[in-house]
Formats: sequence, C-alpha cells, structure tokens
Amino acid sequence: HSIELMTRKSGAVARGVGTTMPVFAMEAGGGVVVDVDGNSLIDFGSGIAVTTIGNSAPRVVAAVQDQVELFTHTCFMITPYEGYVAVAEQLNELTPGDYEKRSALFNSGAEAVENAVKIARAHTKKQAVVAFDHAYHGRTNLAMALTAKSMPYKHSFGPFAPEVYRAPVSYPYRDDKLIDGELAARRAIDLIDKQVGPANLAAVIIEPIQGEGGFIVPADGFLPALAEWCRAHEVVFIADEIQTGFARTGAMFACELFNVIPDLIVTAKGIAGGLPLAAVTGQIEIMDAAHVGGLGGTYGGNPVACAASLAAMETIKAE
Repeated sequence: HSIELMTRKSGAVARGVGTTMPVFAMEAGGGVVVDVDGNSLIDFGSGIAVTTIGNSAPRVVAAVQDQVELFTHTCFMITPYEGYVAVAEQLNELTPGDYEKRSALFNSGAEAVENAVKIARAHTKKQAVVAFDHAYHGRTNLAMALTAKSMPYKHSFGPFAPEVYRAPVSYPYRDDKLIDGELAARRAIDLIDKQVGPANLAAVIIEPIQGEGGFIVPADGFLPALAEWCRAHEVVFIADEIQTGFARTGAMFACELFNVIPDLIVTAKGIAGGLPLAAVTGQIEIMDAAHVGGLGGTYGGNPVACAASLAAMETIKAE
C-alpha cells in the first residue's frame, strides 16, 4: 500500500515536497506510528519535534473534540474567544522571566520568528538583525535569510530579506579547546560591533540549542554573555525555542538550562500536541510596541489549536 501511495504522491504532490520515510502513516499513538501495511514503527522523529507528549495524547484528543463541536473558527481579531487568552496566560506564566509579559499567537514557527523581528524593530526603531552560524529559523523569506544552511532551505529561492547579519556560534566540538563560552561570546560580539554596530541592531536571535546544523549545545557562559551585551545596548535578545521548548530538553524551556532570560521567546512545534500553533511571548514594553492591528493573521491562535495547546501544556505539567 505504501508503494501505491508513493506513486499517487508523485502524481499529485509538487516534487519539492520530499519525504524522508518511504511509508505512509495510518494511525499513531504514544511513540509508535503504524503504516498502511500494518507495520509498527517507533517514532523517533516525534513529528519533527511536535508530538512531544505522544501522538493523539488523550487530553489533547478530548479537548479538540469538544472544541470542534462548539466552533472551528471565528478569527480572534474579529470575534475573540477565551482559548486564545488562556493560552497567552499560560505562556506568560510558564516562560522564563519574572517580569510582566504579553503573548501573541500565530500559525507556524516561521511566522512567529518573523513577528518577533517585527516587534523588536517596532520597539527599538532599529533595523538590523543578527543570527548565527548553523542556525535554522524557518522557510518564509525573512526566516530563510536568518537560516544559515543553503541546501535545502535557501538554494534558488532568493533574494532574501536585507539587514540580516551572521555571527559565529559557540560550537564546543569544533571550537579550539581554549574557547570557552565567554570567549565565544566575545568573538561574536566583536564581529557584531564591527560589522553591524549596536546603534543599528534591533535584535539578536538564537536557538539555545541548535537543531538543524547538528544538535549544537553552546558552552556554558555563551548565552548569558550575549544576553547581557544585548541588554547593555538596547538590543532585543530573542530565544527561538521552537524545537527546544515544552520539555524537549528536560527543562520546560532550554533557556532555563543556561540561566538565560530572553526578552522575547518564540515557540511552536510542541506547543499544541500536533496542531498548528506558534507564539511570541515577552516583556510587556517590547511586545506592546507594535500598533493596534499590526499583529495578527486569519488563523493565528485558531480555537481548536488553542484547545489542543492548553491540553498539551496540562499534560506536560501533570505527567
């Protein structure tokens, strides 16, 4: 059956949409995927870091079923609903930092990344953004510019968004043994100082643990030194926790492992147990810099996805 379906896929789906596995899923539960031929496969991919709490987690299934019967969509910007507000409240409470926060909801990680940059630019009145070697931030235009890897993400898709600069990351496996976290941060900051200048820099965006250029854990001291420099120069420090958030690294957010409190934190993937949802959460004075109507989108914070998210967060906390 999988072979037949792959033939149908080739005849119907654009070639650019590749598949890693040559099998088609029929059902999945916990950490197991069952294919259309009846094979049970251990789901090491977790739906690309999404089904952290197992596929079709019971709380998520129940919450989604209840919400689907009530209403599937109104658009929060037109007719709001409690689920969106409740997800924002949970994110404000769960994310690192004791300061007062606000959140905005979107559909995908790439969309949330782009909105985090929009918010940082509105707040600082500056334009430039720094991302790092080996970074992955998504497949939309600005997110592709922030992403480091050409194949398969950027090749032949330019031109990319301007005012994006790249700095060296702490990479203990490849770095000279003498380069600790603080030295690696100094190396990055020297380059940013010379090539961009803090007076032009709206934001620095980084994955606390990188996920696409290899799983790269920075040396201790690297992230705190970067965050400290950003604070000193009125640069927004954005943590992209799309892959690392919601208990993927043992802590609720990877920032907590490095004692870093970001100004803005971007989340998606594991946020809603498999439904499309993403968020930007951060300090109230930064988040509220965007004018009324400046943030949003037709499906952002869809009620069914919000119901799933509340159930997913409850599952992580309870279990």
